This record gives sequence, C-alpha cells and structure tokens, in this order.
Amino acid sequence: MGYRCVQCSFPIKSLYVQYSPGNIRLMKCENCKAVADEYIECEIMILVIDLILHKPKAYRHLLYNVINQQTLMFQGLFWKLAFVFLLFDSYKCLVLESSKSKLGSSSMSFSSLMSTCWKILIDVFFGNFMFLLTFFIMAKIFLHTPISISRCSDLLLALMISGYFKIFLIAMTVWEFPSSVIFIIELFCLSSNAVALKVMTESTMSRCVCACFSAYAIKLFATQILDLTFWGKLIQGWSQTPSSFSLKPS
Repeated sequence: MGYRCVQCSFPIKSLYVQYSPGNIRLMKCENCKAVADEYIECEIMILVIDLILHKPKAYRHLLYNVINQQTLMFQGLFWKLAFVFLLFDSYKCLVLESSKSKLGSSSMSFSSLMSTCWKILIDVFFGNFMFLLTFFIMAKIFLHTPISISRCSDLLLALMISGYFKIFLIAMTVWEFPSSVIFIIELFCLSSNAVALKVMTESTMSRCVCACFSAYAIKLFATQILDLTFWGKLIQGWSQTPSSFSLKPS
C-alpha cells in the first residue's frame, strides 16, 4: 500500500517535504489540489475523535499513510494485532459465558471449568474462521475485490485495526456492565469495519455494510449452532462426567 490523499484517495509519492528538523511543508494532492494529509500536523486526539466519528479521511490516514508495508515491519504488526484481536474475542466469549452460568464460583467442578474453556476456544477460532471466510466471499462477490495473498492481508489488517472499539472491553474488567454492552461494542466494530472496507475498496457504503453484516451474522450463527451439534454434545457430555476434583473450599 502506498501513500494516499486523505480527501480523494488519489495515490501520492510523498506526504511532506522536510527542510530541517521540525520544519516541513505538507504536499498537495495533484488530483483535488488540497493538502494531501493534514493529520500529520494534528494532535493524536483529533485523529482518535475523527476515527470514532467514522470519518473516511481519518481511516485513509491510518490505513494508508501511517500503517503500510513501507514504513514499518508489516508482518510483526500483523501477528501482534492478530493476537490482541483473538485475546479480546476470547474475553468477550468469557463474559458472555459467565453471564449464562456461574463461572468462577467456588462450587464449580474442574470438568465444568475445562468444558467452558474448551467451548470458548472453539467459539473464538471456529467463529473467526467462519467470519473471515464469509467476509472474503462477500468481498469477492459484492465488492469485486481480487482475492490474492497481499490483498487479503491488507483487508485483514484493516479489519483488525478498525476493530479498535474492542478495547472498551477492558473497562468491563474494572467496572461492572451488563453483558448487553458487548453487543453495542460489536455494533460499533461492525460500522467501523464497514468504513475501513469502504476506504480500502472504494466501494459504496451499502455494499460494505452488507459484506460486514453478513460476516458478523454467519459468525454469530456458527457459534450459536455449536451447542446443537457434535461439539455442543461433546462439551455437555464432558461437563456431566463425574470428576474427583472440585473447586470447593475445604
């Protein structure tokens, strides 16, 4: 990915010219004649606010002009973001599971604890696999995006970065919120993913929302149906297996 104008997404060679340390001149776009990227001289909070407001130019600055394969170690960032993404998703499943059962109570048996951990792992990995599979299929059909390794990695990185609303799950470790807050966070992540997809593909917003909504719907359906299939029965049978070990206090 090369540098882009944040206003019209036209490719540009450089964002600014540096005459001396601290003395730079922002370049103008050859297409729209506006400053190519005014966020270079803005405070980080301005960028954060514009990202929360879902302004496409803020996403272009972040995805094209800050994070690209020419300015940093792309692969290292990719795997770190993937780990954080799965970690937040695991915590989300843990909160939802604890709201359904008495997870963490002193009377919980070891087999129930292990079955819950097993179910969370299955939900996270299988659910995200179905999410990505549906997302790339919808991107190919609706957005006419070529499916190549480099293109898929760019879109996947955009999805993980635009899922920054998941960071609000950290607040649930400090303050007590109802589990319904998780679905509100997921809704914000969906809308943020759609804006990032629009920026990356230059497609219409309605098509991007459709692609992201389909991926989220399939992910939810896949994780819910696990309880009615082989894995759900296996976990239920495991939890009903008598175990000599218990977490009851002596």
